[in-house]
Amino acid sequence: MPSHSFHRTDRVNAELRRELGTLVHAMVRDHALPQASVSDVEVTRDLDVATVWVTALQPERSAEVVKALKAMAKELRHELSRGSRMRRVPELRFKYDESVDRGERIERLLRDSGPGSRDPQDSGEGGPEPGTRDPEEP
Repeated sequence: MPSHSFHRTDRVNAELRRELGTLVHAMVRDHALPQASVSDVEVTRDLDVATVWVTALQPERSAEVVKALKAMAKELRHELSRGSRMRRVPELRFKYDESVDRGERIERLLRDSGPGSRDPQDSGEGGPEPGTRDPEEP
């Protein structure tokens, strides 16, 4: 029998991520919530609980999004059970995925400390043109 590289939890994670992505998008639109998307889903080995990681387009309103999704978790679970091939849908626990915000912050810090903010002596800028001598050099 061939060895499978995917575990059952990996397949369930992928299916839940697809289904929940669509459902969360619809819920956000229907309930006039800030735009949010499902970034990842992690199911426990026994498939009883799924941690759903979400990101928000407006990070300052992330708490509002997570709170609303937590309140709608039972409704989302019910929708999943109707439209899914899974026998048993896990309990949904929503958490905010800060990795996107962290990545943007790091990118901003790198951009701010980029070539424009360095000391001209360190970068070779501001010195004599290549191939010319500095008049103060012997």
